[in-house]
Amino acid sequence: MAHAPEPPFTHDRTPRIGILLANLGTPDAPTPAAVRRYLAQFLSDPRVIEIAPWAWKPILHGVVLRVRPRRSAKKYEAIWTRDGSPLLVFSQRQRTLLLGYLGQRLKAAGYPADLCPVELGMNYGNPSIASAIDRLRRSHCEKILVLPLFPQYSASTTASSFDAVVAQLRVMRRVPALRFVESFHADDGYIKALAQTVNDYWMKHGRPQRLLLSFHGMPRRTLDLGDPYHCFCQVTARLLVRELGLAADQWTLTFQSRFGKATWLQPYTAEVLKTLGSQGVARVDVFCPGFVADCLETLEEIGIEGRATFMAAGGREFHQIPCLNQHPRWISALADLAFRNLAGWLAPPPDVDARELTKVRARALGAPR
Repeated sequence: MAHAPEPPFTHDRTPRIGILLANLGTPDAPTPAAVRRYLAQFLSDPRVIEIAPWAWKPILHGVVLRVRPRRSAKKYEAIWTRDGSPLLVFSQRQRTLLLGYLGQRLKAAGYPADLCPVELGMNYGNPSIASAIDRLRRSHCEKILVLPLFPQYSASTTASSFDAVVAQLRVMRRVPALRFVESFHADDGYIKALAQTVNDYWMKHGRPQRLLLSFHGMPRRTLDLGDPYHCFCQVTARLLVRELGLAADQWTLTFQSRFGKATWLQPYTAEVLKTLGSQGVARVDVFCPGFVADCLETLEEIGIEGRATFMAAGGREFHQIPCLNQHPRWISALADLAFRNLAGWLAPPPDVDARELTKVRARALGAPR
């Protein structure tokens, strides 16, 4: 196996600790050709489609990639922005803001402000995880913290990020030290950021009769095979509604994005919206805690399709609450999460004696002194 050349080495350089934010991915453009390229990569991943390749490939190339790209491209076109794909735009902003938050905390704690470069990589599409790791290595990162932006672990998302990272490490001569954040579904900062996002929205727009917490769906068999995703969604939902102070009849957990004829995790978001509309529930708000950035599944599937489903069934008012995106509470929580997972990697800063070390670490972590 040929190895990629290493960055030029100098003995006087300061080793850095890189942070890799990983997200799912997006087409490069809202066109059938771009969507076809993206779907071909996405739906060829055995983590995503757990069907034997000999059975799945004829369906993928003979049916799915002939029909779905044109239909999906229209959906992407409906939510595409002047700056590009919403998922990519918000993910890039999160990367930039996190870099700034980390720099401020590192500097305040006595470390070089540029000690921890941050890069964004996508499981599928651009910018790739491979290119993000390459950028971190060229920035002289000898250690890398991989932080997938999937709060609830699933083999089809989180593990796919790990696969992409390992695939790039296989072609590197010098493999960096590696840490991997498996999930943060119950992280206090994440939960409080979700609650603040919802409350901020309600302060401006009032409250609904029912709040739907809609998570991305997975085939039911993944639960039977031991994937913890369903359980982690339940935990996030319970912690969030407790933070919001909601009673049991004020909210419902649902799952969206069903694909194919197999049974998926239930209840289905679309069916619940239809039922609530027919029962005379006047206003429904939908929030998607499993997505840290707005994307096709939130803006089009919920904001457009979900709205149409609810209104056609008799509902009168529908709100899609924006995701965490660039909310300051979320960026702060993301920085906290990164710092906690860097524990032990951050050597004492220069000229800090042992008596001050505890205070320095407390300041870096944002803890009270």
